[in-house]
Parts: sequence; C-alpha cells; structure tokens
Amino acid sequence: MTLVRLDRVGKSYGRGRPVLSGVDLEVRGGQVTGLVGTNGSGKSTLLRILARISEPTSGSVVGTPSTGYVPDRFPASTRMSAVAYLRHLGRISGVPGAGQRAEALLERLALEGGPGAPIRRLSKGNAQKVGLAQALLAEPELLVLDEPWSGLDPAAHGVLGELIAEARDRGAGVVFTAHDERVARVHAGQVFRLADGVLREAADSVARVVLCRDGDRKELAVPSEQVDEVLLDALRSGWSVREVRR
Repeated sequence: MTLVRLDRVGKSYGRGRPVLSGVDLEVRGGQVTGLVGTNGSGKSTLLRILARISEPTSGSVVGTPSTGYVPDRFPASTRMSAVAYLRHLGRISGVPGAGQRAEALLERLALEGGPGAPIRRLSKGNAQKVGLAQALLAEPELLVLDEPWSGLDPAAHGVLGELIAEARDRGAGVVFTAHDERVARVHAGQVFRLADGVLREAADSVARVVLCRDGDRKELAVPSEQVDEVLLDALRSGWSVREVRR
C-alpha cells in the first residue's frame, strides 16, 4: 500500500539553484528506503517534505500517513528528563501506555543515565536516542529518519537496525538518509542517490577483481562488501591478485 508519493517535487530558496528538481518517490508500507548523497545534496530537505514539515515549491505530495520524524540533530534544550518529555508527548498524542513504552525504548537504546536523565545534559548521540524513541513512541505508519545513526555508539547502531526492521515488519514505511551507501544497503530494500537535486536509484556497488594463476586470468564482479573475503579465498587457492577496481 502506498503511504505517500512525491510527484515531480521541486524545492527552491530564493533565486539560487533548486535544492530539489523533479523528484518522484513512492513510499510503501512494509518497505525501507535509504537515501544517500553528499552534504548539501538536499537529503534533509526531501525528508522534511516527506514529513510535511516543509512544502515543495513545485510538484505535489500525495498521502497523509501518521509520521514519526527525527531531524539530523535532535533539539535537546528542554529541562525535562527524557522519560518525562516522552510521556508528555504521549499524553498530547493520545498514545496508550506512553510512559511504559518510552521507558522500554530508552532502556533498549541504552540511554546514558537511564530514562530519568535530563535531556539538556545529554551528548549528541544520547539526545539522538531520545529523538528516535520519540519518533517510535506512537508506532506511526511512516518513519522519516535523518542520519539516524549519527553519533550513536556501536550497540545502539545494532538496536536501531532492529527497530527499523520491526517497524517494517508491522507494515510501516521507513525512509532514512545515510552518508555511507554500505549502511543504507544493509537496512534498506531500495536505495536512491540524491545529487544536484535529482533523485536516482543507486546502482549496486560492485568491485572488479582480476586474478592470475599459472598463466590463467579471470575477472570477477564482486559486491564491494565481499571483496576482502573473496581476496582471502583466492590467495588461499594459489591465485595472485593482479588488480582491484572499485
């Protein structure tokens, strides 16, 4: 089921070059979409439009699913504790059992200082955990996550991957941004690259490996994340590595 669709979406600020140009994107329930691109490529702008925080200059956005949104930097200025803040949001949104769910999410993400930690004293990574818990609190139909792994410790990286998979399995749509395409491919069923305001499906990252042995030569196309393993196996089998092109 389609949750939200962008049709020929453009976004400009003033008279400068458009940030987004003719973007088409369909987000379906039970699907995880990764967006990659350099700083300034328009990823955050695209997510704000998906989350209905910003309006496009041109084109249309179709669909109004309930949405949980995490910006690239969670605003950690409140004097409230993490759990009190989430409990307050839950009451406003009418989330049943918001306090218990908030504590469970914060404990699972291993918030430093525990659920009662004051938000304004948290590091960037720990503030990010509160932002993630806030987005997940009401189990929305759509999760929009801007650089959600930024600042997280290794254990929380794994937990976030589990939470994304669980959201997908309950039928939610998930869209996230990442600098590293390898991270995007681990967690997303489809990956798009944004460059110069244009969104295109990212080609699989493949390396060309050239091996030689006793006058024989062979060339392999290997997924980039498997190159080291393939090279070790080749060396154990008596092949020499002539070239690796990434």
